[in-house]
Amino acid sequence: MAKKMASQGTPATAALAAAGVSFVLHPYSHDPSAASYGLEAAEVLGIDPKRVFKTLMVEVEGKLAVGIVPVSGNLDLKSVAAALGSKKAAMADPKAAERRTGYVLGGISPLGQRQPSPTVLDESALSYDTILVSGGRRGLDIEIAPGDLIRLTKAVTAPIGAKG
Repeated sequence: MAKKMASQGTPATAALAAAGVSFVLHPYSHDPSAASYGLEAAEVLGIDPKRVFKTLMVEVEGKLAVGIVPVSGNLDLKSVAAALGSKKAAMADPKAAERRTGYVLGGISPLGQRQPSPTVLDESALSYDTILVSGGRRGLDIEIAPGDLIRLTKAVTAPIGAKG
């Protein structure tokens, strides 16, 4: 994969460039009326939705954490809580997620967050050479090797996806 920066710079792309990680940017024209940002990306880019991952902020024991799952399914809150050593998790308040990450909903990247949080990546990502995650704004995805994503976010992997 080649590094492509162009004018697409976000904190996520800056973090990747600083780490010397190979990635490919996939910009697309975002439709504000799209019901699902992740499924929209998969469709517009022509990529299997199982390879396009969404970044979701959860609250576990009063602290924010990140769950990364395929856009083709949902996040299993009990499973993400267990992966983080807890019994239960809830979806984070959207405004709290935006403040913590520095990104807007629909553009929250697991990379380059203002304040990094404990991160869990669905283990299905390991079956692909590369996956796509948000690039830090609506209409921009980053293709990256799962191992690089795990290393840069200090993520653990676990079966946290639930079929949609």
